Amino acid sequence: MDWVYIVLNIVVFLIILYLLYYMQKKHYSFSKRVFSGLGIGILLGILIQYIYGTDSNITKSTIDIYNIVGNGYVRFLQMIVMPLIFVSIVSSLLNIKDSKDLGKYGGSIIGTLIFTTAIAAIIGICSSLIFHLSADESLQGSAEITRGQYLESRLDDANISIGEKIVQIVPTNIFDAFAGNGSNATLSVVVFSMILGVAVLGIKRKKPDQAKTFIDIMKAIHAVVMRIVTLILRITPFGVMALMTRTIATSNLGEILNLGKFVVASYVALICILIFHMILLSIVGLNPIKYIKKAMPALTFGFTARSSAAAIPINIETQQNKFGVSETIASLSSSFGASIGQNACAGMYPAMLAIMIAPSVGINPLDHMFLIKLIIITTISSFGVAGVGGGATFAALIVLSSMNLPVALAGVLISIEPLIDMGRTAINVSGAMTSGLITAKFLKEIDMNVYNNDTLENTESID
Repeated sequence: MDWVYIVLNIVVFLIILYLLYYMQKKHYSFSKRVFSGLGIGILLGILIQYIYGTDSNITKSTIDIYNIVGNGYVRFLQMIVMPLIFVSIVSSLLNIKDSKDLGKYGGSIIGTLIFTTAIAAIIGICSSLIFHLSADESLQGSAEITRGQYLESRLDDANISIGEKIVQIVPTNIFDAFAGNGSNATLSVVVFSMILGVAVLGIKRKKPDQAKTFIDIMKAIHAVVMRIVTLILRITPFGVMALMTRTIATSNLGEILNLGKFVVASYVALICILIFHMILLSIVGLNPIKYIKKAMPALTFGFTARSSAAAIPINIETQQNKFGVSETIASLSSSFGASIGQNACAGMYPAMLAIMIAPSVGINPLDHMFLIKLIIITTISSFGVAGVGGGATFAALIVLSSMNLPVALAGVLISIEPLIDMGRTAINVSGAMTSGLITAKFLKEIDMNVYNNDTLENTESID
């Protein structure tokens, strides 16, 4: 009889998909469709868990079908990420009159990302201390112990010097980087694209005919890739709904309640980081309320997909079309922000774990030298953290091992990792956008009429 309920669940799912499609045909704004998908996904996930339970065959089979839409959407985005980074950066660099400007763009973006990561680490430390978090071994079950052993086995990957990390950014095989292999793949494609763009700028002066041919080809490729991005982003409400349904339906509420203090502490810290981003934007003269309104669909996607890298297309689209940021800065900040200075995954989270674990090995978490060392290591270690699910774990490995803290104790959080990772990814996306907006404002590469125009929220190109 299980198959009857599974079929019923599929029918309900199809009806919801049609409802979201109907909203699209009636030209409801992109933001409204995304939030509708989010809300419906939460309600549907609650119903599935309440009726069938998290571990039932009906739930597993139902979610397996729903994943066709959810995971399929994420894979579409991952498919276009590397081509989008490549054509966006190369095309935008070709419009730069002076290649020296590239250093100003990159330096400002990276500097902002590193600064905000350091502040995020401080916020994470404060949250851990305020909530008196501790890595109580009594919370560990078999799953957590297994996870801890796995983390121990990954220490060799984490023990890489900063110099080696920087060198690894330079691709030895660009096709391997385009395939997304390795944690530095995104940065490698960025580096290659920048080198190619600078090379074409040089050819412009010496061989203008050849340069014109290449530029024309890149313009055509850019137009096609951006059209693909638009087509993929149109299905965002469907993907968000399916992803959120899966998350809610398969989350073990009992385990979440057991570690509720850490969940609350994490989200308090995440909200504080978002407020910090808004304060920074206010300081440079940008309205933070307009930022939240226009950025929310992108943040919502990051929240449900748990992938900063997959959020690059919608991040670029938001910065360009809603905020009026130049294509060069939007492309660079979105790409850098997925691998450098992830505020939540590489800043807040490792710092919180370190404070939480320190007392278990006799270290006073309030010791000034310990705190200074933790902030510095967390900030430096934020280079090259993969913008996909699991990136925060790798960042934690690097920080904890560098601080001589036992990494296995991080396994205690396995049961609530997905729930926290959703919020972390949204804040990572916000950090990337903030770096782009601040850089654009300083370098006067932002159209303030676009930024301040509220009507753009209802006249989006993603229909």
